[in-house]
Amino acid sequence: MFDYNDNAVPLMGVLGYGTGAVLYAVFGLWLLTTARSAPKRWLLLAIFVMSAWSTTAAMLAWGVSVTAAYVFLEICRSLFWLLALIRLLRPLIYTQRRHGGVLGIARPMAYLLSAALVGVQFAPVVLRETFGILFTADLTIFGHLGLAVGGLVLVEQLFRNTRPEHRWGTKFFYLGIGVLFAFDFFLYADALLFRQLDAQMWAARGFVDAMAVPLFAVAALRNPDWSPNLFVSHRMALHTASVLGAGVYLLVMAGVAYYIRLYGGTWGTAVQLVFMAGAVILLAAMVFSGQLRAYTKVFLSKHFFHYKYDYREEWLKFIGTLSTNEPGDDLRERAIRALAELVDSTGGVLWARNERGDFALISSWHMSAPTIQVEHAGSPLLRFLERRQWVVELDEYASAPDVYAELQLPGWINDVPRAWLIVPLMQLDRLQGLALLARPSASRSINWEDRDLLKTAGRQVASYIALLDTTEALMDARQFEAFNRLSAFVVHDLKNVAAQLSLVVKNAERHRQNPAFIDDAIKTVANATARMNRMLAQLANKGSTLPAEQRVFPVAEALKEVMEISAGRVPVPVLSARVGESSVFANRDKFVAVLCHLVRNAQEATPADGVVEVNAHVEAGTLMVEIRDTGCGMDERFIRESLFKPFQTTKGNAGMGVGVYETREFVHALGGEIMVESAVGVGTTFSIRVPLHRVASIEVAAEEALLCGN
Repeated sequence: MFDYNDNAVPLMGVLGYGTGAVLYAVFGLWLLTTARSAPKRWLLLAIFVMSAWSTTAAMLAWGVSVTAAYVFLEICRSLFWLLALIRLLRPLIYTQRRHGGVLGIARPMAYLLSAALVGVQFAPVVLRETFGILFTADLTIFGHLGLAVGGLVLVEQLFRNTRPEHRWGTKFFYLGIGVLFAFDFFLYADALLFRQLDAQMWAARGFVDAMAVPLFAVAALRNPDWSPNLFVSHRMALHTASVLGAGVYLLVMAGVAYYIRLYGGTWGTAVQLVFMAGAVILLAAMVFSGQLRAYTKVFLSKHFFHYKYDYREEWLKFIGTLSTNEPGDDLRERAIRALAELVDSTGGVLWARNERGDFALISSWHMSAPTIQVEHAGSPLLRFLERRQWVVELDEYASAPDVYAELQLPGWINDVPRAWLIVPLMQLDRLQGLALLARPSASRSINWEDRDLLKTAGRQVASYIALLDTTEALMDARQFEAFNRLSAFVVHDLKNVAAQLSLVVKNAERHRQNPAFIDDAIKTVANATARMNRMLAQLANKGSTLPAEQRVFPVAEALKEVMEISAGRVPVPVLSARVGESSVFANRDKFVAVLCHLVRNAQEATPADGVVEVNAHVEAGTLMVEIRDTGCGMDERFIRESLFKPFQTTKGNAGMGVGVYETREFVHALGGEIMVESAVGVGTTFSIRVPLHRVASIEVAAEEALLCGN
């Protein structure tokens, strides 16, 4: 079989294979003295076949002509080791049989490959003499390589799917079988390269195989029942599929490259190198392809697992994403990302309940925010989510709306690109928010398991957001406390000024050289004193956004005063008022101050040649006031996250960042609302809507009712 150039090589083969034959025979007899479980019977067959094969190999090395028996037993040796491994993997095969798993066809594939190898070994003479067909030995080498790769893959699958607490008793068994198949792969890969078996490597193989027996013995002592206690791991299955695919891919590419070199002529070596480099680059691109990983994960989930998720791993990953503390990382975006990654979603938008009970858009991650920023409480979508607590799949709703019964989706959802799932965020059976998730890179459907996982994770996200809101409210309260302490100093200073002005008014009565001038001065000082006293009262009334001094006043007069106060700055605001004799019931000074603040902000943001307009009109029983400017504008994120938060200012030390916040609180206290539209480089429009005073209308209605009653 070999051409020995060294007389020591046959002796080394006899000693190595002879030692292996004795050790495997003794080990097999020892196993026969213990209980015969089904897995152990397959191990006994593999061990005794291994002993018989080692005996024929030793005889072959001695010079005895037993080539046919050696070849046949070598195929049986690899086959029975594969079958023993498959028998140990039976729990996985039974779990995945109805899904057509790759382990379920491992046994017939091993039989088929072994039968093909037998045919390849013994058919060449018949084919050559009967049909004149020449036969190459490369197919035989490829077959042995296939058996070695299959054995290594099964060993890797066994080890990675054995529970960690049981690996102590089985790792030496896996290591022993891995040694057998690894050396076979090394031996036949070298033979494929040089087109013949290396005599020295073949002789050393006997000692290597004999060295595996102590490993098997240690495993038998540590794990007498030979039960690895397997469990299914999604990540390990994906990893194993990747390793198996990469191994088969490289094996095929190596075979193609070999024939390119063999038949490529003068350019054969260069073309082989270029081909292998391209194959490796293509493999690396596929390994790092996120879309390919997504497709592979969906395929494995569909066809290899009864349960789609390894819940322990998914939950640890989810909590890890939520609790990751990275500088500059938005916490609410992180909550969206943690929820989206559970179902391979590529983005999402998050709404949360605000203090008025509406659901405001608070954050988005890798997804365009819709034009609707607030979903008002009581909408059909919110009522459905709070009552049913269902995850809404938009594709299913479009194809089978009867499944969702009374659900009516708002029209703006159809305008959101890549919208896929609506996930309710429940806290104590109360809807705290909702998340709109984008479609994943690889198309996938969701089942009850996905929905339950998303609903459970949604509850965790709802608690996370509620805790975050509470923390921010506490921080705001502490800042307000500091603001109140600062107000105490302001109040002290204003008291001094008010006292001085009061003294001027009192002393002025003694110096009436010019009565008209003195009267005007006294009125001016008295007015200033009154204004300062009102300011003191507002500062002393901590946290109140609606002072007690409320009255009915004409809107036109208040707007005129706003224009007079703001006329000292540029650009001078332009008023367009169509309010007639309408009135508002509120604190007049606060109303004027709020409008003045918004106009002043518009003037500060607008160049001198720009435009600031104040438009007011009556609409459906409400007063609508719009302050529009052509200034620098604001971006959407600043409006959503910073504009209405206290102590968020863009003026540095010139402002405290409470003006817009107090404006919003005052308007809300009146039962109104404030809206903002802005674009960077275009300008900003603040719109305030407050209810008009309706006493006159109520009196007319009462008189009509009285007349009808009479």
